[in-house]
Amino acid sequence: QVQLVESGGGLVQAGGSLRLSCAASGSIFRIGAMGWYRQAPGKQREVVAGIRDVGNTNYADSVKGRFTISRDNAKNTVYLQMNSLKPEDTAVYYCNLYPIPIEAYWGQGTQVTVSS
Repeated sequence: QVQLVESGGGLVQAGGSLRLSCAASGSIFRIGAMGWYRQAPGKQREVVAGIRDVGNTNYADSVKGRFTISRDNAKNTVYLQMNSLKPEDTAVYYCNLYPIPIEAYWGQGTQVTVSS
């Protein structure tokens, strides 16, 4: 069973940056593709970015050019560097398998709040 723990969220002003981390209890090298998702109040959860085991990345149009996903297989960790943050980026951010997340793997997420 894989456990995913997100961290790094917080309150930041518009234009600021945050770096999120997702620590996996198992080997993410074996897991394969990983992704970051987010859920804003009153909205459905959406995919933000994904990274394949060989490093290929994909991004939602809304974050292209501002967010960067990366992974460190040796540390079983996936990161999301978020720059030029906007108020509409405010959400709880989660990591999970990509592109099809596993329901049992959803963690508590980490709250990101961007003030205008």
